[in-house]
Amino acid sequence: MSPEHVREQYARVRGQVGPDVTIVAATKYVSVADMGVLAEAGVEVVGENRAQDLEAKHAEYGDTFRWHFIGHLQSNKAKVVNSICELVHSLDSESAARRLSVPALVEVNLSGEATKSGVVPDDLPRFLSLYRDVRGLMTMPPETGDAEASRPYFRRLAELARKHGLAELSMGTSQDYGVAAEEGATLVRIGSILYGTVRRPE
Repeated sequence: MSPEHVREQYARVRGQVGPDVTIVAATKYVSVADMGVLAEAGVEVVGENRAQDLEAKHAEYGDTFRWHFIGHLQSNKAKVVNSICELVHSLDSESAARRLSVPALVEVNLSGEATKSGVVPDDLPRFLSLYRDVRGLMTMPPETGDAEASRPYFRRLAELARKHGLAELSMGTSQDYGVAAEEGATLVRIGSILYGTVRRPE
């Protein structure tokens, strides 16, 4: 992974999604040492999946980045996230909602896959009443080689956000960020295409 490659790919994604979409560099598979490459490449916002990795990377790089949490949030890790992150993309449990104090997006499971986290759509109104600082919604469609297959899920999430008066939409990863932007994403979570690695879900 080189700063030149990351900078080039970041610029390519920026050109596709436009200036108003926040590009979140997903860093689950980026080592503490390689975070410096992202800084050199001009990446501003990073998204971490694990609280312990978030702590380690923040200890080394501090305010070099704006920090987001994009993984499954366990309630006992909320204190770490509260102290570091400006936004959580993946709120989906009442216990985490009780301990969280930073702005959040509610993760919605639109695919019905048992392996995916998230609130089911019918439970969204009740869940939104639990937390005072929900800014929007997030979803993860089924993994696919065809970006167009994700479009119905993104469109549905945008409909739910409008219905509940929410402005932010975190949707789209390396596999389908262009389609997500077309359907109204305000944040996209990009990992493997930035780093030149084998594609994994962000």
